[in-house]
Amino acid sequence: MTRTLALVLSAFLPVTAVAADGAAPDETAYIRPAGDSDLNEFLWTHRPIVVFADTPADPRFQQQIDMLLEGEDMMRDRDVIVLTDTDPSARSPIRRQLRPRGFAMVFVDKDGVVKLRKPTPWSVREISRSIDKTPLREREVRERREGR
Repeated sequence: MTRTLALVLSAFLPVTAVAADGAAPDETAYIRPAGDSDLNEFLWTHRPIVVFADTPADPRFQQQIDMLLEGEDMMRDRDVIVLTDTDPSARSPIRRQLRPRGFAMVFVDKDGVVKLRKPTPWSVREISRSIDKTPLREREVRERREGR
């Protein structure tokens, strides 16, 4: 429990720092606020998982972030970046594009196509299985095996 709490707090400290000083988010951060990001920024480089909620206090949001933090290595291996949006009134570009209602976890593949929408938290194991079934990921694995 203490480890989970530490992970959650460490994930949100950069978010609060950005809000406080207005600096740009760390481009290498695994979990970062969606802010003014656009899904086109991640085409062919990352697989965004966007976690929406109406408030950061939503237990489903907290549970999803905890699970993603615990499986960070698996997700980074699959080129996943996690974007969070917990302010519906801000109407971020990603929120306008994906139009969630309340809590939502949305997986977008490298080609920009939404592959999965879930109204409840999903484990990293379930998410990684969905990623591994995509043609792009199958090709990546095949190319790694062949040494390309």
